[in-house]
Amino acid sequence: MSQQPFSRPGAIDLSGLSGAAPAAAPTGAAAGSSYAVQVTEESFQPTIEASTTAPVFLVFYSPSRMPESADLARDMETLSGEFEGRFLVGLVDIDQVPSIAQAMQIPSVPLVVAIIDGRPAPLLQDVLPLDQLRTQLTQVVQQLTANGIAGRHQPRHVAGPEGEDGEPVVDPRYAAAQDALGDGDIDRAVAEYQKLVDSNPADAEAVAGLAMAKVLQRTRGVDLNAARAAAAADPDDVDAQTMVADLDMLGGHVEDAFNRLVDLVRRTAGDERDRAREHLIGLFGAVGNDDPRVLRGRQNLASALF
Repeated sequence: MSQQPFSRPGAIDLSGLSGAAPAAAPTGAAAGSSYAVQVTEESFQPTIEASTTAPVFLVFYSPSRMPESADLARDMETLSGEFEGRFLVGLVDIDQVPSIAQAMQIPSVPLVVAIIDGRPAPLLQDVLPLDQLRTQLTQVVQQLTANGIAGRHQPRHVAGPEGEDGEPVVDPRYAAAQDALGDGDIDRAVAEYQKLVDSNPADAEAVAGLAMAKVLQRTRGVDLNAARAAAAADPDDVDAQTMVADLDMLGGHVEDAFNRLVDLVRRTAGDERDRAREHLIGLFGAVGNDDPRVLRGRQNLASALF
């Protein structure tokens, strides 16, 4: 495909795909992340519509024409899991579904297009090393958060019991809270998760959901740059440091958030130390006690305390 600038403004015209027959599922379809889907003609429109909840990053690639573009697709799939729903990755193999590339006027591969509320904007046109790609996506997510875009996608496929049709069965206990998050109603999500935790404090999934919903609630409308400047100006200010830790969590920098608060615990004493410790424990709950990052964080916290 010839190299041309991508400058397709406005909403995507989906009329050309209306009623199209679904493409055959390509080999290597997304299965390594709960926040990545292989896009077909049939699933294209629902994938675009999902961008009203949280951003969708469409990754256009061609294993036959440019094998390196498939590497980028795999890395984007991997990172979608690390960011835990802050964006959904839609993998578009243009060899399998050329009509989608034509509908979006894709000039070349690889290309990553961000879709927000149904509107596209070019994001990446190069194959980057995984660490560099992670850094760039972190910056994008932080910018989105600063602009008030802090929704999350629900996992698209998760391990668990299957129904008669082979699809995972979603636990109805969490439906109200997840629906609230999908609607962007963070306060309602907090209230719904709080009900679950109150009725069963040992429900680890509800505890994690409540903790992350509270992170979204605390950071709503926060100016990212101003928050980081305040934290840099006063390293011992508990409010400033915990705010940046929350923002780091939203940006996928889980270990940075943990390390920031461990260091704060180490530097402070009395009530301030207790506040920092309790906030950190809350973030542990948001990630989950079985996560290796939480296990390391707890070890570091114990070292800082004793």
